[in-house]
Amino acid sequence: MHITATHAKGEVSRGIVWLARSGYAARGVVYLIIGVFAFMAGIGSGDTVGTKGAIQQLLGQPFGETLLWIMVVGLVAYVAWRLTQAITDPEGHGSDAKGLMIRAGLIGSAIAYTLLALFTLGLLGSSIGESAGSGGGGSGSGDFLSGLLGWKYSNYLVYLVALVPLVVGIAHIVKGWKAKFEKYFYASEHVMRWVRPISRIGLIARGVAFLIVAGMLFSGGARYEPTNPPGIEDALNALQSLPFGTFWLSLVGLGLVAFAVYSFSEAIWRRIDMPAVMH
Repeated sequence: MHITATHAKGEVSRGIVWLARSGYAARGVVYLIIGVFAFMAGIGSGDTVGTKGAIQQLLGQPFGETLLWIMVVGLVAYVAWRLTQAITDPEGHGSDAKGLMIRAGLIGSAIAYTLLALFTLGLLGSSIGESAGSGGGGSGSGDFLSGLLGWKYSNYLVYLVALVPLVVGIAHIVKGWKAKFEKYFYASEHVMRWVRPISRIGLIARGVAFLIVAGMLFSGGARYEPTNPPGIEDALNALQSLPFGTFWLSLVGLGLVAFAVYSFSEAIWRRIDMPAVMH
């Protein structure tokens, strides 16, 4: 009985580790595409894309549908790992105010990538001609959103929504500047010698993108709907409109490529703590 229980725990452990690593890899693919397109836009060779645009670019590649199915698996895996981190707290963030804020951020990340996974499934449904029957299920949600946007004070929700990218952006910049991510890596110093600076650049670049989104929300006010706030693509386009905007856009694009490398590094070397999950 003890052997069976130990074997079962081992299977669960390996499954959760696989979820985490494949999830980080999927996130890396998304940000690699975003970063490359931002850099190319900065040098005048195309347009920026956001997370959804990155997924759409995959669909246009050879074996695009197969790539999207792989991405769905990876995104779902990433969602499962984020929820595991938030609920079981394997990394010991705790239940104080700071710990709860971090765990709430993990749930927010899970929600965002759940929406991206659903968007990807929608693209797959459209590409194989199965989208015709999907239009009748969203009316309740549409009615709710219409009611929300018709609320007299709904524009003030924008300022509340703006706090999310503001906090996330600051957290990314602090994490990158202080290299707090190092404690989650199991890698030799030889590996960390190049992972460390690339990861710092990537985290800071993603933090800057989130701060731009927050700035657009705070300054835009009622111009944005609380249920459809600007995203990374909007932030990158806003960068392009600044003085020397093409330079800044190219720089942030390279930074987002660095964030993709950081994600791939997590897929390979990140420490996946299991004790809290298994008990």
